[in-house]
Amino acid sequence: MSRTLLTKLHLAFAAFMFPAVLMFLTTGALYTWGNKGEWYEESATVALNQPLTQQSEGDITSFAVQQMVDRELPIPSGKLSVAAGEDASLTWIGARSEISISKGDDPLIANVDVKEASMHRWLVQLHKAKGSTAFKVYASFLAITLLMLVVSGIVMGLQVKSMRRLTLGSGAAGLVAFVAFVLMG
Repeated sequence: MSRTLLTKLHLAFAAFMFPAVLMFLTTGALYTWGNKGEWYEESATVALNQPLTQQSEGDITSFAVQQMVDRELPIPSGKLSVAAGEDASLTWIGARSEISISKGDDPLIANVDVKEASMHRWLVQLHKAKGSTAFKVYASFLAITLLMLVVSGIVMGLQVKSMRRLTLGSGAAGLVAFVAFVLMG
């Protein structure tokens, strides 16, 4: 592959993925120092027409969707876990919102806990793969793109005779630093 084409591809992919790189860098750095964003939480008891323990998984899921719609919140985009029968409950996580439902002390009462993410928390949730399948595909594309950018940068550095020593020295120093920081935990 010619150096000119490699440089153009390197530039195009870097520019295209820059917003995602910026999001992952920012949320990762802030998360490292304990800043995860905020959840806005609400807990409620909701009257039921039929005990939760007598409802199917589909009915419990429909009830959860209705609770989110009633609060004008987005339906969670992540993993859904529903149990019917004696241990009837629902936990549904996502990037922008989450909901959990459990049976109350009274069989005709359900405990509903709803969380809405602040913008920062929403981006952190996406970083933690709590988003939709579409965003997970996008994030995977980002990972492949980052690998391509690093590899193409190294290849370009090795193609220029005056840059080879710097490229190899930086790579060796980076490897040593990585191993040292991993060992320091």
